[in-house]
Amino acid sequence: QVHLVESGGGVVQAGGSLRLSCAASGPTFDDSYAMGWFRQPPAKDREFVAVINWRGHIAFYADSVKGRFSLSRDTANHTVYLQMNSLKPEDTAVYFCATDTGPDVVHGTPRFWGQGTQVTVFS
Repeated sequence: QVHLVESGGGVVQAGGSLRLSCAASGPTFDDSYAMGWFRQPPAKDREFVAVINWRGHIAFYADSVKGRFSLSRDTANHTVYLQMNSLKPEDTAVYFCATDTGPDVVHGTPRFWGQGTQVTVFS
């Protein structure tokens, strides 16, 4: 199994910034996997946010966060960061990181998930 540990969530005023971290560990972690971020707003379904490939450093973002969110990674520590700038109230959600093959992440069906971290943006 792969264990994902998240941190960085919190409460922030609209226009502010947060950085989420997700560290992967475990005997089945595979460097060929991708790391994705998803979020679930209150009373809504989970939605895709962003994904980065561990080997190729290729990132893709949902239209709703393009230009505001950015991904980076520390490959040595198997950690990915989601920098969130210009936050809006509609960004309020529980944010999850997840990992599996690239296609599984893109299709929303990765096997390994973090516990989720709450991000609340107020105006």
